[in-house]
Amino acid sequence: MTIHSQPLHARATVQSLGASPIREVANAAMGRSDVLPFWFGESDQPTAAFIRQAAKDSLDRGETRYAENLGRPYLRQALSDYLSQLHGVEIGVERLAICGSGVSAVMLAAQLLLEPGDRVVAITPLWPNLTEIPAILGARVTRFPLSVNNDRWNLDVEMLLQALTPDTRVLLLNSPNNPTGWTIDEVAIAPILEHCRKHGIWIVCDDVYERLVYDPGAPSAPSFLRHYQPGDRIISVNSFSKAWSMTGWRLGWLVAPPELIGDLAKLIEYNSSCVLDAVQQAGRVALIRGEPEVATLRARLAQTRQVLVDALKGMPQVEVPQAGGAMYVFFRIAGREDSKALARQLVEQVGLGLAPGIAFGPEASTWLRWCHATSVARLRQGTQLLREFLSKSRP
Repeated sequence: MTIHSQPLHARATVQSLGASPIREVANAAMGRSDVLPFWFGESDQPTAAFIRQAAKDSLDRGETRYAENLGRPYLRQALSDYLSQLHGVEIGVERLAICGSGVSAVMLAAQLLLEPGDRVVAITPLWPNLTEIPAILGARVTRFPLSVNNDRWNLDVEMLLQALTPDTRVLLLNSPNNPTGWTIDEVAIAPILEHCRKHGIWIVCDDVYERLVYDPGAPSAPSFLRHYQPGDRIISVNSFSKAWSMTGWRLGWLVAPPELIGDLAKLIEYNSSCVLDAVQQAGRVALIRGEPEVATLRARLAQTRQVLVDALKGMPQVEVPQAGGAMYVFFRIAGREDSKALARQLVEQVGLGLAPGIAFGPEASTWLRWCHATSVARLRQGTQLLREFLSKSRP
């Protein structure tokens, strides 16, 4: 038998994907008892017991068969009720699709809209999955960076509109933003939406952190869904992972124009087919009974962010811009230009695990991300480790 002499490899686009610098740093220290990890974006609390019980009850009933591609009717209805109440506008089941995680929702939206060569504008820095998924499909990604003005993360709307040229297929927008915590202002939505309507540009919103805003008077972040009119090119991708502490469950959803839902069902069939009933039952109960859990997490995050920001601002040469939501503090230390090298040094020298900013794009190469979805005591341990590092280390 003759074996072809050419080497085995994936296609060039896949080969060109970069490995996650967060994983590079974390994998080198995973499981070490002498490292305090704050690099991943998840709460240190388990999913609430009543949500876990709903999954157990489903399994005990033997609900282990194939489900509908778009999700069970009971979950889509619960989601419709939840979103309609949250945003104050009717969001019917005919616009909803259930899928296996938020990242799956991003992939489905990209598969739904993008052809090779299409232009995508992404507001950055950004969770790398959002920019790499279009690249996997052969799209061209243009990065539009946020800036820091008056000690706050800021989006220059006028400059963004100039970047959204008529040949743009999709605008990717994540608010509250991972990693910066930047949250779009309500007044910025109208001009962006009007511009995208004029040029036929799709708006894909990553709304995974929409409930995790620090303003106690705001039930959620400003949303394009509240401005949707029939014919608008708006898709919202979301997940149960953050607000309900369900990261490992892999349950997400999309809100899309009803004209696209049939094609979404086909894509789900060819990607994953469906979501396990036990997971869908857990999601239904989270939506119906989970508001106290969300409120508790929001209050905790507001407290832990303030503790962490106050500690960081008390250290020399540390810059910590203000932010409106999510579960991260994005900061930098003057004179430290290589965030990946710095993250590795923090692990090796004092046992502090942070995410390097370069993971979120070149515009964030000097920054570090610290997840504060943990206890105040643990954060104080971490900030003490950083003080020790700064006291004995020089750039």
